[in-house]
Amino acid sequence: MSTEIVVIGCAGQLGVELVREFQHRGCSVAGLDRPQLDITDSERVERVLASLDPKVVLNAAAYNQVDVAEQEPAAAFMVNALAVRNIALACRQLGSLLVHFSTDHIFDGSARKPYTEEDPPHPLNAYAVSKLAGELYAQAYLDRLLIVRTSGVFGPGALSTPRGNFIELMLRLAPAGGIRVVEDHVASPTYAPLLAAGTADLVERNQTGVFHIGGGTPISWFDFARMIFQAAGLKPELRPTNEREYRTAARRPKYSALSNAKIERLGLPPMPPLETAVRSYFAVRARLVAENR
Repeated sequence: MSTEIVVIGCAGQLGVELVREFQHRGCSVAGLDRPQLDITDSERVERVLASLDPKVVLNAAAYNQVDVAEQEPAAAFMVNALAVRNIALACRQLGSLLVHFSTDHIFDGSARKPYTEEDPPHPLNAYAVSKLAGELYAQAYLDRLLIVRTSGVFGPGALSTPRGNFIELMLRLAPAGGIRVVEDHVASPTYAPLLAAGTADLVERNQTGVFHIGGGTPISWFDFARMIFQAAGLKPELRPTNEREYRTAARRPKYSALSNAKIERLGLPPMPPLETAVRSYFAVRARLVAENR
């Protein structure tokens, strides 16, 4: 008996929401994470996916340590590019739709406006190169493919992952104060449950090609941090900094917000204000923390 949906990377903050969303819509869902599937092992990928025979495979697995990737680009390329090739080849054999998640980092930020699907990519770091290569591998092997690019994902699932997300980082730093966050880098942070819902909408409408699903609000990371602390009722010392003062190993696009115009033209609902998504995050977070006490 075939499984309708397979979610690779099901334990991540996006993966858990994809599993929940498709189950809520009445689909049979199998979640796979590293213990069940090493996506860098091509034979294993082919064997496991063949045993499940899914209609749709969603790849939410990724190497996303942007700065570390500068020291180990091969590791990033293995997971974000070559492993995508493995999944794409297996999907081609099975006739499955592959939904692959990519990133706003494939752009260089020079446009200074929300990026559309038609804007040319120009990656600035090893992580971004590997993610763009993953897109290209998937496109090389599949005629039926959905690529969803997103930006700054944050979801309650981060509470059970080692690296967390930007909100959890800010909350960890809050007690010490003296927090510096860049004010000259702008993105469109995206709430994972809304990203999962938008992706499911695209799948239900049999969409293929490249789509952007971003948070809908271009915002600097400094202003996002300030919004987070306001929502949390915290008042730590928060200071703006910039790329020149706060150097990182990897170059990042200074403006990487994504335009949602294409999905909105399909009739999908626009993203709510970012403040609303952040409040939703904290409401779910509070419930999860209380349940785990």
